[in-house]
Amino acid sequence: MVLIPAGTAIAWQPGPADLPKGTQIAVLVGDPAKPAPFVLRVKFLPDTVVGPHRHATAENLTILVGEVHHGMGETLDWKRGERLAPGGFVFLPAMMPHAVWTTTGEAVLQVTGTGPFSLLYVNPKDDPSKAR
Repeated sequence: MVLIPAGTAIAWQPGPADLPKGTQIAVLVGDPAKPAPFVLRVKFLPDTVVGPHRHATAENLTILVGEVHHGMGETLDWKRGERLAPGGFVFLPAMMPHAVWTTTGEAVLQVTGTGPFSLLYVNPKDDPSKAR
């Protein structure tokens, strides 16, 4: 059992290279790199864009802090993305193309799923790890 009472400080660390620079993550349960359940939190800075991508396994996104825009499909359409505020939720089946972005403020998402967790960018040019 893992219990994290409200108000407990979360140990943030730099996100992996395939997420935009400045992104932070905190793994709460499990190891996202292994084929087992995991829970992690992702903190995005304002004006962060994670271009269209897929995940090999299904994932659940819950917005905890701030606002996130979520768009479906293989291209980023700024006008069609749904604005999600705290409490907003998205379930994504495996290999479903989507994108997320923030605008004016920092945002924190909770991601749950079964590993191994990775981002498979539709357009390799959107992968920040290629620019580092």
